[in-house]
Amino acid sequence: MSKIYTSEQVSCGHVDKICDQIADAIVTDCLQNDPTSRVAIECLIKNNSVIIAGELTSKHTPDYASLVEQVLCRIGLDSFYDEVNVKGLITTQSSDIALGVDKGGAGDQGIMYGYATNETPELLPIPFAVATRFIDKLQNLRCPMLMPDAKAQVSFDYDSGRITTFLCSVQHSADAEIKDFAPIIEALMTITASEYGLNTDFEKLINPTGRFVIGGSMADCGVTGRKLACDTYGGIGRIGGGALSGKDPTKVDRSAAYMARKIAVDLVTAGYADKCEVQIAYAIGKAEPVSVVAETFGTAHVCPDCISKYIKANYDLTPSGIINYLHLLDVDYNTVSSGGHFGKDWLPWEMDDEDADELYGSEE
Repeated sequence: MSKIYTSEQVSCGHVDKICDQIADAIVTDCLQNDPTSRVAIECLIKNNSVIIAGELTSKHTPDYASLVEQVLCRIGLDSFYDEVNVKGLITTQSSDIALGVDKGGAGDQGIMYGYATNETPELLPIPFAVATRFIDKLQNLRCPMLMPDAKAQVSFDYDSGRITTFLCSVQHSADAEIKDFAPIIEALMTITASEYGLNTDFEKLINPTGRFVIGGSMADCGVTGRKLACDTYGGIGRIGGGALSGKDPTKVDRSAAYMARKIAVDLVTAGYADKCEVQIAYAIGKAEPVSVVAETFGTAHVCPDCISKYIKANYDLTPSGIINYLHLLDVDYNTVSSGGHFGKDWLPWEMDDEDADELYGSEE
């Protein structure tokens, strides 16, 4: 039986991704105006109503309606809404949680994973990297027949090294038929697969239901943090229990997930292993993790003790240590709220230390 793995990616116009982008626009706005901001924001959108809920402790008061409008405009959805009704349900961070965070501890218990594999230049699994690059090309196409809401799914046979099925569901204008844009989608599939040196004779599926005119929040309800596989490793590398978007980096759900990815990337780049998964776990109020473990799936080129010693010697895994090392107060989280949080070479957790310090500024 062939070992076929499937990964998906969704566009910035997908209804859940709209919510992630709104949440991260709020995070970025708060941190840029007050780096000490504590942000834990969720967003829900249905039809033209947006509910923003959560906790915010900051010297800055965001203009929520303006940020929502900016996100919709960036996606290209502003013309789809006559008006947007924004409702906020915001309180300050719990004083009980702040007790631990103020002393440098983790804001909650949690298990975070990082993953890297030398299958692709992005150090991401092949089907996920292909799906992600395809969605990026589709978004940049600006075809008048196609609307912002889209999904891609790639099935890859690891035994034969071939793509078996390539699926795209894309919202389209009411006066367009699949036959009008199918050749464009098929060409993008072929181009993307070719860029990874892969076969192009896979099964191509485009809008299998036959019609996709109603999309976005008019078709579905969107919620922050509901596309974790698309945010991380396409379902091939394990993910933690918490969402990344909508949280400032004192939340280990976000910062430790980036750090775990950084460690995995460094180990693979250094040639210690071809594939690596790092798990980091925390207890609420405690700065040091309760456990750190690296799994190399039989691909290690050094002994397990060497990897453990390397991690212990090179990384400060306290929340404040991670924030400083990865420059997490200087990141524009709008750039990761869609298209994945990993594999983008301008992000500090994807770069070597010298390049990150040069781009974001050394902490020394």
